[in-house]
Amino acid sequence: MATTAEHLAPPPGVDLVWYGRVAELAEEALSHRHLLDAEESSRLDAFLRPKDRHAYAVAHVALRRLLGMHLGIAPAAVAMERRPCSRCGGPHGRPAVPEDRVHFSLSHTSRTTDGRVLIALARTAVGVDVEVVPGEQTVAEVSRQLHPHERTELDALHPADRPLAFARCWTRKESVLKATGAGLGEGVSGIHVGAGPVPQQRPMGAELPCALTDLPAGPGYAAAVAVLGTPARTPGPSPDLDGD
Repeated sequence: MATTAEHLAPPPGVDLVWYGRVAELAEEALSHRHLLDAEESSRLDAFLRPKDRHAYAVAHVALRRLLGMHLGIAPAAVAMERRPCSRCGGPHGRPAVPEDRVHFSLSHTSRTTDGRVLIALARTAVGVDVEVVPGEQTVAEVSRQLHPHERTELDALHPADRPLAFARCWTRKESVLKATGAGLGEGVSGIHVGAGPVPQQRPMGAELPCALTDLPAGPGYAAAVAVLGTPARTPGPSPDLDGD
């Protein structure tokens, strides 16, 4: 992986995938916190642990720069809105760009001091997730929430191989739920994405059809992206992340 950030090869239907290491990007991101809006700045200041604050800053500063480049406007001028909650209809759903001029998804992990950030832009709804590969005890406890076929797949593996397989499965599942707009409480066990080396290309049980792809995340991490349908992709310019 790159020492700071890199653009991963996007699968069909996704315009851009950006992946970065928090520890190496945090200082620069915090120095550009002026790009964030009032809500983002308030949330940034609310974090008590530095690693959480750093991961949030890297994720949201990078997101604004990527969106600004894609839309042809300054990062600080990118408008955000909240979609209605998929469960209650309240105004606290996922963030979006008005009129869906571009769809995006971001994920960051701060479970370790060496966190990661993953961002995707697409022309239809998209979801990404990056996770630290957990320990065997966590796998034993949380895997009960998976689809029965996925639990069978994990049980067939040697215990030492289960953490990576579980992390692959979980990132795939979260990506699908983000892309379809469902929450974790609405479909973890009902969606079958698979725990093996290759994901289900068309996840079974998802509310809407989507294409699912694993992404390279480096040792100790797993990542995936899901996008609704498989629209034709038109290459765009490579964003300049140094611009304000």
